[in-house]
Amino acid sequence: MAKRKRKPMWLRRLLIGRMIVALLILLQFVFIFLTIINYQELRWVKYTVTALSTLTCFHLLTRRDLKSAFKLSLIFLILLFPLFGGVLYCILQYQTENTGFRRKIARISKEGKKDYIHSKETLDAAKAALPTNGKLLTYLERVPEFPVCQNTETVYFADGNEMLASILDELKKAEKYIFLEFFIIEEGKFWDPILEILEERAAHGVDVRIIYDDIGCLLRLPKNYAKRLAAKGIQCKVFNPFRPFLTSVQNNRDHRKIITIDGKVAYTGGINLADEYLNEKVLFGKWKDNAILLRGDGAWSFTVMFLQMWSFLSKKSDDISAYRPTFDTVTESRGWVQPYCDSPTDHEHVSEHVYLNIIDQARDYLYITTPYLTIDGTILSALKLCAKSGVDVRIITPRHPDKKIVHFTSRSYYRELIRAGVRIYEYSEGFIHAKSFISDDQVGTVGTVNLDFRSLYLHFECGTCLYQTDSLCDLKADYLKTLESCYEMTEKDCKRNFLVGLMQDICRIFAPVM
Repeated sequence: MAKRKRKPMWLRRLLIGRMIVALLILLQFVFIFLTIINYQELRWVKYTVTALSTLTCFHLLTRRDLKSAFKLSLIFLILLFPLFGGVLYCILQYQTENTGFRRKIARISKEGKKDYIHSKETLDAAKAALPTNGKLLTYLERVPEFPVCQNTETVYFADGNEMLASILDELKKAEKYIFLEFFIIEEGKFWDPILEILEERAAHGVDVRIIYDDIGCLLRLPKNYAKRLAAKGIQCKVFNPFRPFLTSVQNNRDHRKIITIDGKVAYTGGINLADEYLNEKVLFGKWKDNAILLRGDGAWSFTVMFLQMWSFLSKKSDDISAYRPTFDTVTESRGWVQPYCDSPTDHEHVSEHVYLNIIDQARDYLYITTPYLTIDGTILSALKLCAKSGVDVRIITPRHPDKKIVHFTSRSYYRELIRAGVRIYEYSEGFIHAKSFISDDQVGTVGTVNLDFRSLYLHFECGTCLYQTDSLCDLKADYLKTLESCYEMTEKDCKRNFLVGLMQDICRIFAPVM
């Protein structure tokens, strides 16, 4: 009988370490709960804690920075556990770590706005050519202050293999710097050849920096991976390291995917640097994703985004203007691009507003891909109204989900959307991870933002709006091709018994905290 292959030592240590962290968190919950329960016999403790929970509920009702769905979820939890919910909410909400985290990153983002390159002439030209998309262009320029850019070639990638080939080719050309920021990095066929080039470029004096999210890489990278990269001449920062303490900032993850090379080339999209994105590792059937390359003026915006995050993590202020590239020739291209990012610290829901603008401005068709569909009433109503107004609205979601409870909740929205005229498709070959909108051959967006509460309101995200670019044709063609591998859901498919319906309704209440 063949011996079972043992896990590598680093992996065993990592798993043991993570199990200890999980146990410490569980013990904290148990300690708080037992502390409250054991003192229930003391009336003043019971009444004080109950009063705190009641006041917390009233406080939540008055908060203007929280979406109604979040308020409902939190109030429901507090009322369900009055001796536990209010205390836990206060512990999570009012820690010094939380307020310091939010204030610092908000300050850096505000100060960094001056480093974007705005052009009134470009904005006016785009608005003149895109009368139906003027609201979106103006919103992104005026409020979060992300410039619309011309002279930018765009290339659409329908899967990870196409993207990897392009990345390897572009990395070899780097002369000054390479910046990468990803939610997930994992050793394997995707990451290893990239790392090899990064090490070679760093040895030739290229400034190579990497940011990865600690939760995203929790079970994927060896312990102290940043130190291993440093030994190769690569600077690395870990976003929001996971600690075994109760703190709400652990909800704020860096879900962005950015590669920027010399400020002249940039990538973003749903694709992380792990083997399932190449379908070299099969997790939930065939993995379907997408990404976009910007070559030209628009790439600079992603460089600014990266350097702002780097300043926050390194606690040092870079002169961002020193990284601004000069172009020997103008990149000839059709259309405009408008890169954007989103932060949970500024109470401006940029990604949601991008999506709502595209939905509102659709006149002929609106095609959407998203791995998750757990949305609040605002987006739900907008999609239904769009379809009722005669627009061909189609949404592709996975048929083989990575998170079954989220998929179960997503399906609770199908019936009312279908009744309103929205066509819902499930990708039959596996899991679709792409996050994209396209409408009327005029406007679209490719990025990292899922249609769920975490992406829209809790995570750091990014994407790029595309206006009349050639890549929109490729995005539409890929969408129509993907539909051939999808099953269209009908109202009959959405029939449910009382128990299933009740469970889905309960899941919808808790969707914001899933």
